[in-house]
Formats: sequence, structure tokens, C-alpha cells
Amino acid sequence: MSPRYRLLAAAALTAALAGCHSKGELVVDESVGITAVRGACPAIGIPDYTGDVTLFRTPGDSTAGNIDVVAAMTNVKSQCNDGSDADTSAKVFVSTTFDVLARRTDTRGARQVQLPYFVAVLRGGSAVVSKRMGTVTLNFADGQERAQVTGQGSAYIDRAEATLPAEIRERITRKRKAGEADAAVDPLSEPDVRAAVQRANFELLLGFQLDQTQLSYNATR
Repeated sequence: MSPRYRLLAAAALTAALAGCHSKGELVVDESVGITAVRGACPAIGIPDYTGDVTLFRTPGDSTAGNIDVVAAMTNVKSQCNDGSDADTSAKVFVSTTFDVLARRTDTRGARQVQLPYFVAVLRGGSAVVSKRMGTVTLNFADGQERAQVTGQGSAYIDRAEATLPAEIRERITRKRKAGEADAAVDPLSEPDVRAAVQRANFELLLGFQLDQTQLSYNATR
């Protein structure tokens, strides 16, 4: 199975991304209409089943007694520079850091463990715009059971592509008065508006780069 398919499969299983709610999201106030629309900065998240990894001593034996090392991503933080509101040609730069906490079952001897991870930009919930690979290195001292390391990643996003067209933005945020013909119509129910919002939706996803066996183990345990 290709890495791209693994990423898409994992993303499709994500019920909710570990991101932040901000003033750029769609907000409905007491009047009819939406007062704010999402900004150009992407949501940040770890797709389901990719935030931890289990290594086994003997390949093919996934029993608890054969576990060698377990590791998990946590403490994900991000920073985003979405440029000037007046310059849609600017690039949005987003960077992220995360911690990897690991534990090994055999504490004899010093040991180094390398784990690959990905940082990918997803557009519209399905299209992989970019994907970068990285590696974190865990160093266990002799007799040490646990180790920790910090990883990082970054990506650029086309600001114009992450910005809603002015006409769509106006249709979403326009105040509507009771009694108007479209007062009770949710603008996001209109196909062209919904499609435009979907196209402008970007996510920065990160997780361990797992093979199919590792992904299946995480999904079924």
C-alpha cells in the first residue's frame, strides 16, 4: 500500500482533528447570518491510528509478550503566519512541534531507536497537497526504560487557495432580516458555497509513518 493511500485512509477515519478554534471559523450570532469566516491558517491534527507506534521483537508476532518499544505523539503545538490580509499572493507558513514519549520493555544496554513520521497538507479533506518525511531519534541510556524527544515540521500553503472568494464570503456573512426571501436559507446548504468552503479548507496532519501491518494493529487492538 502506498504512503499516500495510507495517509488518505487514516485521514478518512479521523472523527475530529486535534486543532484549535479561532476567530477565523464560521460563527453564527443572534441575528440571521454568519459573522466571521475561517482564516487561511490550517487546522492541525493527528489522523486516527497514526499517533502511536508499537515495535515488536519478532516480526509477525503481535502478542503483548513480544512488544519491544511503544511510542506516542503528544503536546502538539503550532504557529501560523498567514501574511497580510491585503496580499492574497503571499504564502501561509505554518510550523509545528510535538513530543514523542517512548517506553521499551528490555532496559539492558544503551540503545537508539529511530521512528519516521510525516507532515502533510490536506486540502478539501481528501487531496494531499504536500507531504514531507522526518525522523525522530530516541536515546535510551543503559537501564533506562523511558525516553523522550521533540520533533518538528513545517509547510507552506497558497494563501489565495486558502481564502474564500469575496463573493462567497459576502453571501456567507451577509446579515439577513426576518421576512426576507432567503432569511431562513443556510448559505452553506447551497452547493457552490459549500464547494468553495471545501476547496479553501486546509489541514496540516502529522503522525508516524506506519506500514500496513502497524496501521492495522493500531486500528484493531
